[in-house]
Amino acid sequence: MLDYIKINKKDNVAVALKNLGAGEEIELEGASFNLKEDIPQGHKFALESISANQEIIKYGMVIGLSLSNIGRGDWVHTHNIKTSLGDILNYKYEPEVIELKKMEPSTFNGYRRKDGKVGIRNDIWIIPTVGCINSICNKLAMDFNNEYRGSGIETITFTHPYGCSQMGDDQENTRKALAALISHPNAGGVLVLGLGCENSSIETLKEYLRDYDKDRIKFIQCQDEEDEYLTAKSELKELYKLIKSDKRETIDSSELVVGLKCGGSDGLSGITANPLVGDFSDILIAKGGTTLLTEVPEMFGAETSLMNRAESKEVFEKTVNLINDFKMYFKNHNQTIYENPSPGNKDGGISTLEDKSNGCIQKSGSAKIVDVLAYAEPVKVKGLNLLNAPGNDLVSSTALALSGAHIVLFTTGRGTPFSSPVPTIKISSNTALYEKKKKWIDFNAGQIVEDVNREELALKLFEYVLQVASGKKINSEGNLNQDWAIFKQGVTL
Repeated sequence: MLDYIKINKKDNVAVALKNLGAGEEIELEGASFNLKEDIPQGHKFALESISANQEIIKYGMVIGLSLSNIGRGDWVHTHNIKTSLGDILNYKYEPEVIELKKMEPSTFNGYRRKDGKVGIRNDIWIIPTVGCINSICNKLAMDFNNEYRGSGIETITFTHPYGCSQMGDDQENTRKALAALISHPNAGGVLVLGLGCENSSIETLKEYLRDYDKDRIKFIQCQDEEDEYLTAKSELKELYKLIKSDKRETIDSSELVVGLKCGGSDGLSGITANPLVGDFSDILIAKGGTTLLTEVPEMFGAETSLMNRAESKEVFEKTVNLINDFKMYFKNHNQTIYENPSPGNKDGGISTLEDKSNGCIQKSGSAKIVDVLAYAEPVKVKGLNLLNAPGNDLVSSTALALSGAHIVLFTTGRGTPFSSPVPTIKISSNTALYEKKKKWIDFNAGQIVEDVNREELALKLFEYVLQVASGKKINSEGNLNQDWAIFKQGVTL
């Protein structure tokens, strides 16, 4: 097992892969020196003397500027490094596009829907149009699941506090999110409960849905019913009768859409879990499939490497707009653009937003970028897509599902138990987390620093994802009330 790593030959810092003590001897590239301080796992130490205001290099990229003179063997972290980023920038397209070599197709067992889309789960979803009726939805789900326990079909609620008293883009985001969730192919059947006096009413949402399967999507407006509970319960029974005979069939992996997300990152995330997910992304794309990368604020500082992977000038310009528009979102709300990383990230060894971002985008692998999607916009082009959403775990994971992700791969160095509207596979950056949180973590990428071949592990992750797509349950599944969060934009009346 390695004790420390220099990620790129250009780097002037290395990363501790385990806790290192002051005085320990470091041997790298034919030179040796002793650490001057204790270096926690995931944290950085200087490989050479660094003058004040000099660039700190990690991943072969600038991750900040030194605040003071740093000696070889010193700990490099928030006390002696600052961000080097600016505000709105101009960018030049300097394409560095890699065409992945096509790979033999793979298959999984999924559900083919009437509109041709593919789902990987077949439960009944209850979706309220407005938060006022959340309690009714929860009681319906609880009672239905008690009655049909052991049937293999669950009813899942997607409660939320929105749907009324919203204005402009804020209301628009809610409507787009609700419509995207209602039409997601992972649901076998959907019961939409409205109140009757809300802004985002059933009739309004139907305009966003356009053509929909009227057999599998049912609507009830509670104010119109004498007993909305009994009416809804009857509709749930009809949906159950309809979907209980649905069978999985063989589906080509080119129809799989997987979201890429990280949260609770540590200093190993950009070394183990995120690069492993990047390898997975390249494999799926080489087999004709699709991946979605989001967390736009966590592209800041690494955006040029993404922009230059755009397959065309048009996609490059869309990527520039994605980055700069999100910076303006911060500025329009009088917020600091670079108020990142989080306290947990810093504890794990991430010092600046550039440090975090260059580790974050490792999840995208090496494939070219084929499109840039607005919030809740469905995937149109197969391959690597960028998606407009923030870094918040629930909001961005939800956004991935709303744009069509069947599964989300979620890398983490510190752990989190949350779910999202679709199966959310938790991948640990370190073995200690995997061993400690077996009920949270599904796959261990920490093996990479324990002499496990990364290429072989990526193939194992790919096969694991196909198993999940074919019905294998993961740790975050089984909750009757699924975690999800709409990207809120503005004023509440």
